[in-house]
Parts: sequence; structure tokens; C-alpha cells
Amino acid sequence: MDYNKKSVEDINVSGKKVLLRCDFNVPMAKDGSGVITDDKRIRAALPTIQYLLEKGAAVIACSHMGKPKGEWKPELSMAPVAARLSELLGKEVILAKDIVGDDAKAKAAALKPGELLLLENLRYDKGETKNDPEFAKALADLAGADGVYVSDAFGTVHRAHASTAGVAAYLPAVSGYLIQKELDVIGGALAAPKRPLVAILGGSKVSSKIGVINNLLEIADTIIIGGGMAYTFSAAQGGSIGNSLLEEDWKGYALEMIEKAKAKGVKLLLPVDTVIADNFAPDAASDVVESGKIPDGWQGLDIGPKTVELYCDAVKDAGTVIWNGPMGVFEFEKFAVGTKAVAEALSKTDAITIIGGGDSAAAVQQLGYADKMTHISTGGGASLEFMEGKVLPGIACLQDK
Repeated sequence: MDYNKKSVEDINVSGKKVLLRCDFNVPMAKDGSGVITDDKRIRAALPTIQYLLEKGAAVIACSHMGKPKGEWKPELSMAPVAARLSELLGKEVILAKDIVGDDAKAKAAALKPGELLLLENLRYDKGETKNDPEFAKALADLAGADGVYVSDAFGTVHRAHASTAGVAAYLPAVSGYLIQKELDVIGGALAAPKRPLVAILGGSKVSSKIGVINNLLEIADTIIIGGGMAYTFSAAQGGSIGNSLLEEDWKGYALEMIEKAKAKGVKLLLPVDTVIADNFAPDAASDVVESGKIPDGWQGLDIGPKTVELYCDAVKDAGTVIWNGPMGVFEFEKFAVGTKAVAEALSKTDAITIIGGGDSAAAVQQLGYADKMTHISTGGGASLEFMEGKVLPGIACLQDK
């Protein structure tokens, strides 16, 4: 995967129309009031938008929201986003009534340098998720013959959709600041990490992390395994895991990874003890046992105190730490101890710390350690596939430097 892509600063946007793909898929109040409950993603897009407007571009922003599946669902309209964006920018954001219809075309044609137009929800059109070339061309046409495409929605670059990859066939394509940072930080950590490189992988399933473990075994010095997937490793090694989460079909892979780590001289750290519960509930009775010695009727819900010490110790002298996935059932206060301890350890290390989106990002933010991390990825699924070394269609389509 080539991480060396052109950004907005590598091209001239003055006097041009720019089709800008943002991630405005923000959480909305459940009562249908149109209130945005968290505007973090809108704020994250501001540096790219402001740069383009200051450089005299006419910006046509677009994004999806939710999963309307090609139907016009009023509760998934971009209207609340346009209102919030206009407050944050301190200037009017023009909202199109459609995506590539008459209203969008007329408003895009009349758009002047320094003005911002927001299209309606891209996924109101079935052509978006199907990466329909006609829909992609209609989007690109809004920017005109000498238009430019700027991709800044990292959370969607692992999907080949019309607005993330298709439009690059019709317009010169570069990255915005958000994607540029993901490429610099995660790409840099994968290509030339400051060592030792420690990867902490949690979450419930081995199956969803196997590609990442495999790729990181080629480049990491230490790999730490926590979360529900640790019990598949434990069972694979002949341990008893009671009612803990188990992916029976993946036990062979777990053993393969252990052997591969040995062969490559990579330290693979697995839990030495575990916090168990008599049922899956926030107030369940709990106890601490050695790994692989979970009694029948009990299940592991967090890493134990000795494991916490072992894992926190492993990040102290790291040069780079990549973290993806919680250490236990973080939603339950009682079983969030391991995840909190890891987050705290990362906040205290001098290492480059990269949080791979999703639950780990939520944990770090909730605990107030966000400003202590080098980088928190804006895409869960995208950052996972990035770390697997997969080609991401929305990055591959950008111009090389």
C-alpha cells in the first residue's frame, strides 16, 4: 500500500470547484427532533473546509448519514448538519434539496469561490453504495471540467462507493487533512515505526483481528492479546474457559499465530489471569482465576490484575503503540478495569500512541485521555483494514506524490 499521496496543499484549488467527501455521519437524537448529539465529525472536517475556502475554492461538500438504502428518509437529511456547519464556520452553508438533481446542479453552477454547498445524503441514491459509474460521473460533473475531488472521510475509504472511489475516475483526486494525518501516522507506523513497536489487540473475536495479527507479526516487536478473543487462544492451548466467548473454528489459527510469533521472535503476550463472572451482567458475582482455569458455569469478562501489570509494563518503554479493541466488557463498569488501566498506561508513555478507532477510541475519550494520545483514528473498520495491509479503494484512487 502506497501511503505517499497528494493532499490539498499539493494542488492549486484557487477559483476551482472542489467536490469534498466528508464524514458527517453524526449521531442524532432518537426522538426525531433533528438534534445532533455529537458534532465531533463536523468539527474534524473544519481544517480542510477552511483551507479550501481561504484558497478561493467553491466547495461542494457531500456525505452519507445512516443507512437509508436508496430511500428518502427525512430523519436522515443533511439539514441539521448544514445548520451546525454554518454555526461553526460563521457563514452560510447552502443546502441542496437533492444530490445530483436539478436543485444541486443549479446551486453548484451558481457557486462562487469562498462559498460552500452541502448536498443531500448520498445514500438517498442507490448508486452511491453500488459505486454506479453514472452516479459517480453526475457527482463529478457538479465540479465542472476543471474541478477537483478531495477525499477526507477516512471512515469510508475501505469501501468502494461512488463518492469514495468512483468519482476519482473523472476528477483529479487528493486527500484532505484528516486522511493525510491517517496516512502519515498509521502509514508511518507500519512502514517505519519508532521501535519497539507494541500492538495491543482486544475485542471479542479472533476472526475479525486475524488479518491484523498476521500483518503485525511481520513488523511488531510485541503483540498483546486481550478481550474476548483471548479465550479462543486459551482454549486452543488446552485451557478450560467455562462459558467464555469461544470461536471453535479459529482455534487452529490461534495456535498458528503463537507458533509464527515464536518463529519470528515476536513477543506474543496472552493473559495470565482473568476476571470471571457467573453471568453476563453488570452486577454479576465475580472472581479472579488463572488463565485456562475457568470453572464451568463462569465466563471471563476482563483481564486480571497480574495481566494488567504485565501489559502496562510492556508499553512503558515502547517507541510506538497501536491499540485496537478493549480488554474486557468495557460497557460494564465492573469489567472495564483492564481497558482503563491500558488507556492510563498509554497516557503516561512517551511512545507514539495510535488508537485504531471504534471502541478503543470511545474508551480513551470517555476516560479523558484523548489529548494524551498522538493519534485517534477517525475510522474503525478502515483503520483495521489499513493495519491489515489491505488496499483501501478510497486511498488507492488518490494521486501519488
